[in-house]
Amino acid sequence: MKALRATLMLLSLSTLAACVQTPPKPDDPAYAPVMPRTPIPQELNNGAIYQAGFERNLYEDRKANRVGDVITVVLTERMAAQKKAENEISKGSNTSIANPMLFGRAGIAGINTGVEFGGERGFNGEADANQSNSLTGSITVTVADVLPNGLLAVRGEKWITLNNGDELIRLSGLIRPEDVGPDNSVLSTRIADARITYSGTGAFANASKPGWLSQFFMSPVWPF
Repeated sequence: MKALRATLMLLSLSTLAACVQTPPKPDDPAYAPVMPRTPIPQELNNGAIYQAGFERNLYEDRKANRVGDVITVVLTERMAAQKKAENEISKGSNTSIANPMLFGRAGIAGINTGVEFGGERGFNGEADANQSNSLTGSITVTVADVLPNGLLAVRGEKWITLNNGDELIRLSGLIRPEDVGPDNSVLSTRIADARITYSGTGAFANASKPGWLSQFFMSPVWPF
């Protein structure tokens, strides 16, 4: 009995530990800035200064197109979702057996032996959910790679330290060079395979989250 109690206690503690979320930390390698590649030294050819990959047209805007260049992403994310479901199920049954006749008389020894029984079941469920999110602002990221088809793989993060904690924005995705504006900026809605994270640490972030015991009661492992 004591062993069973100890096992249940350890299982509960491990479940509670799994419910507690680890706060994000800065300097994540997945969002670290990418430094530009060092150009390969060119062979001297009578004093020429041209370097392949670093040419610039006099009539075009200066936009990010190489590894290590920076792009400003304008965050304009707005999402809204609504879902409603109604279910109703009912089932009823009724069975009756009349009082049998025995030797010309109803019932047995004058007793009514007729049987009647019935059953009814019903289920009614209704669910309604509404959710809306909005994220505006800007973040400047670096070009991590240039794909063979010309797409720019970008990534980066921004940390803002406040009095009661830190706020962070992380972003990664793929950008078409054609979507980059003259001011070297692009809308977040134009980023393919976008991964945008907005979170924070500190007193304000902790106040908006339920406690570890509340998380346990709201987790799928709670049987009731």
